[in-house]
Amino acid sequence: MQLFDDLADFGAFDDAVSGNVRDPYPELARQNRDEPVQRIDLSGMPGEEGKPVFIVYRHEDIITMLRDNETFSSAIVISAFGDVLGKQVMLGMDEPRHGRHRALVSKAFSAKALARWEDDLVGRVGGELIDGFAPQGKADLVRQFTFPYPTQIIAGLLGLPREDFPQFQRWSISLLSFTMNPERGKAASAALVDYFRPILEARRAEPRDDLISSLARARIDGEQLTDEEIYSFLRLLLPAGIETTYRALGNLLYALLSHPQQFEAVKADRSLLPQAIEEAVRWDAPLLTITRVTTRDTELAGVPIPAGCSVMPMLGAANRQEDRHPRPNEFDLFRSSTSHVGWGHGVHVCLGMHLARMEMRAAMNLLIDRLPNLRLDPAAEDVHIRGQVFRSPAALPVVFDTPAT
Repeated sequence: MQLFDDLADFGAFDDAVSGNVRDPYPELARQNRDEPVQRIDLSGMPGEEGKPVFIVYRHEDIITMLRDNETFSSAIVISAFGDVLGKQVMLGMDEPRHGRHRALVSKAFSAKALARWEDDLVGRVGGELIDGFAPQGKADLVRQFTFPYPTQIIAGLLGLPREDFPQFQRWSISLLSFTMNPERGKAASAALVDYFRPILEARRAEPRDDLISSLARARIDGEQLTDEEIYSFLRLLLPAGIETTYRALGNLLYALLSHPQQFEAVKADRSLLPQAIEEAVRWDAPLLTITRVTTRDTELAGVPIPAGCSVMPMLGAANRQEDRHPRPNEFDLFRSSTSHVGWGHGVHVCLGMHLARMEMRAAMNLLIDRLPNLRLDPAAEDVHIRGQVFRSPAALPVVFDTPAT
């Protein structure tokens, strides 16, 4: 059986990789307080075989390690995922190579550059998805909106034909589920290269106004990106540009729908949306942890860490640290602004955060405008965010008013 052909099977991936864990935060808070740098002696994790793994829970220690990319290297990403994302994937590069590659694509992902896509692409994709369920007066916003929405936007940014969107989404799921089904992930990775090869050749010959053309024109020290470097970036766009946005948007919707007074405030004053988005990413980030590997012997918070060890900053623990965020377990879009690490930190801070913020803001405006009296379905049972690594609701059943006929 082929796994994860659509969202119906994606819950199996979540269960296997992340677990159907409702609330990991009490344990994260205990670790933050009692053992802020935890040593785990087990093999089988990324890093050198037989070396211990370290989990870092406290905000200040996480900031320290993510700023020190010489000691805490991102190369472990290539070790773990190079077979599917490619050996030239930017996420696994260290400085100065990472900085040169990032500079080439960061302009395309700046807030200013993305603004032109908001109406023509993002608004259109969101509007068409809402058209599909608006007459029914009810929907599952995960299945019918938050999951397909960022996939179609990334496909549009790349300039792919609309009829290819369903296949693009299936490849996306295969890459996302690589750890569960490596062979399927590798097959999807190869299929994507076969798919993109003629498109890249065409864009090199006749550039268009899309992201693939921008990558084809990009230069590093006067040299253009190789085909493999471009393929690696395109493969990275799927898990990085799709999964985190779909989960973050689902978490934001759940937060607002389960806090009706705050949702009413946002509906009345859309200028509150940016702070609602940031609070949602702090309160329940789509990804609770990332991984680095030590290049030399070091220490954090007085704990010795040998070279060659996996070190995992627990972003979710830092984002609910009591001395930084009063009442940290409460969603409160009106709280005094305090920086969080939900988007990461340092040179590898999320490249797509401006795109994700724009997609989330545009989605909320569309849903509020198009679906009057939007609310969680009172007949639905036990709607919640879940996961121990990835966090998002498995379903968001909602009801809303439809125009009188």
